[in-house]
Amino acid sequence: MSSTPSQSSSHRSRDNELEGIMQLVSFQLGKEEYGVEISLVREIILVGEITQVPQTSPHVKGLINLRGKVIPVVDLNLRFGLPAGEPTGETRIVLIDTGGKTIGVIVDAVNKVRRISRDQIAPAPPTVAGLGREYLIGLATLDDRLLILLDIEKALCEEVQQEAEATLTSC
Repeated sequence: MSSTPSQSSSHRSRDNELEGIMQLVSFQLGKEEYGVEISLVREIILVGEITQVPQTSPHVKGLINLRGKVIPVVDLNLRFGLPAGEPTGETRIVLIDTGGKTIGVIVDAVNKVRRISRDQIAPAPPTVAGLGREYLIGLATLDDRLLILLDIEKALCEEVQQEAEATLTSC
């Protein structure tokens, strides 16, 4: 008896948890590589027309209409206080499902899906400043570089979701 794709992926997901493996979507912000749990990523799309909404924070870029659904879009560089990247052919919007809502985040490039062992993850050192420790799950060592693991739900949850809801109700 064959299983449906969703059944087999949920089995794989449970197997990965048992094995201590995390699946992440990795992406670039500036020169750094970040990762978020794949289970939160709904879709990755090209950057298209974004409708700007007045009187929103600079990191809230506006709204997109994706197959009839209006989705707020946040520039993750600006959200984290990093310099805004110039859009390139690699720039993407990663659609994140959080708190029953979908929010698009603009990233400089999407790298790939990575499988990492939980043994590879170290907590962020207490001296880490800038991005905000509350948004970090930890750091994973990949060969000669670090992958910054984000708690994207925390990063988007409070202030951005409130702004996104206000943006949606203002149209």
